[in-house]
Amino acid sequence: MSGQDAIALTRELVQFDTVNPPGRERDCARRVGAMLEQWGSKVDYHEYAAGRTSVIARIGGSERKPPLCFTGHLDVVPLGAREWTKAPFAGETEGDKLYGRGSSDMKSGVAAMLLAARSTAKKLSGTPGIVLVLTAAEEGGCIGSQHLAKLPQLMGRAGAIVVGEPTSNYPLVGHKGSLKFYAKFRGVSAHGSMPHLGVNAIYKAARALAKLEAFEFGVPAHPVMGTPTLNVGTIEGGVTVNAVPDSAAFGVDVRTVPGMQHDKLLLRLKNEIEEAEFDVFSDLPPVWTEPGEAWMRRVFEICKAHEPRTAPYMTDAANLLKVYPGAPTVVLGPGEAEMAHQTDEYCSMERIRQSVAIYEALIRDWCFD
Repeated sequence: MSGQDAIALTRELVQFDTVNPPGRERDCARRVGAMLEQWGSKVDYHEYAAGRTSVIARIGGSERKPPLCFTGHLDVVPLGAREWTKAPFAGETEGDKLYGRGSSDMKSGVAAMLLAARSTAKKLSGTPGIVLVLTAAEEGGCIGSQHLAKLPQLMGRAGAIVVGEPTSNYPLVGHKGSLKFYAKFRGVSAHGSMPHLGVNAIYKAARALAKLEAFEFGVPAHPVMGTPTLNVGTIEGGVTVNAVPDSAAFGVDVRTVPGMQHDKLLLRLKNEIEEAEFDVFSDLPPVWTEPGEAWMRRVFEICKAHEPRTAPYMTDAANLLKVYPGAPTVVLGPGEAEMAHQTDEYCSMERIRQSVAIYEALIRDWCFD
């Protein structure tokens, strides 16, 4: 495997427009699946909706030990309002940078996994082997992996998970959980000149917002992840300035740390803002592996890392752990986290090359040592 192969494959994957919404991952998924089949993988596809295709590929396999799972997503976020100075789906290069939407988040990680699988495939027969889970619809709620987690027969087993999200090749031992909901408020409409005849839903929402701004989680800071957070990200209400609004709503993003129970937290929040109707649309637990866990120590040795850190973002691991319970999990990929979702997104080509070698080492360690 040459380093140039890693760059060429990343460029090829970037050239697939898989912006979510609408996603359209099918063509990219089929191309990836065809490559894996050519290299000796058993490949399955799953579509939770038309064109929203995930890939599950297996190489090797043994009853004595489950395979090592590599996972990444094929979709990317929209381009944003700012104008790009590089073509977003061309994979242009300049110096050490490979530009394009998804170059860091996270088609470079997918490319590195594929090439590590290719270079080790012929040696994996009779070993625990690997399983690659390449998902649709990660952006915006990990929907693709949510559907896969309901299909344990399709997903099979895995003994550990490598998530190729952007970390600049530094191993991260987990990430916070995600609890997202809309709080909706009902009122009674009336003419704006006679507000006493109505019930103002925006005022209800405003009172609730004040309570949320002062909300205390009442849990100690996690030694690595820090404290849980709460952010109100959207708000809407009313239809015209001269009418009492009979509806209002805002969206809340809560990030949790290990040890917190989402059902109890949600009950507290509902008691805090009693006037609201709750519409929960994301409920994913934190992902955490003790840095001293045996396999995680091996990962740190391979990466020459020392300090335990966690990712600021969510990953598909929160869903995959529902079907691979207890699997130690590392977030580890060549992309630059600060480049995710940015205009003129790029990835370091040297880091892409390095990540292939790291993934190969992880496979050897899991399957042969």
